[in-house]
Amino acid sequence: MTKFIAGEAVAIALFCIGLYGLLARRNIIKTVISIGIIESAVILYFLTIGFTEDAVPPIGANIIVKTVDPVPQALMITTIVIGVAVTAVALTMFLSLYHRYGTTNWKKVIKKRGEEE
Repeated sequence: MTKFIAGEAVAIALFCIGLYGLLARRNIIKTVISIGIIESAVILYFLTIGFTEDAVPPIGANIIVKTVDPVPQALMITTIVIGVAVTAVALTMFLSLYHRYGTTNWKKVIKKRGEEE
């Protein structure tokens, strides 16, 4: 029998990796990617905490059979759609920022903004 790593452990590891990337990197694109990694970790965590091995999908199942709760799955699909939209807006804002200031570094952008005012 093969033993797999629990989904919760993978989600926590991904969250920590994304948090490190968010805090340690100054590059704007790496920051957006780190936010995406954190989002994926949260989605994975919520999907794995509701998993039970002997449950069946709720569509077409008898009342007697144990079914999976479909609400967390529906919420995570919504979260994925919102995450894609947030990433698209963040990258659009990055392009505008890059064309205006000519850098991908947060600190340099803040410094150049202070010089303009």
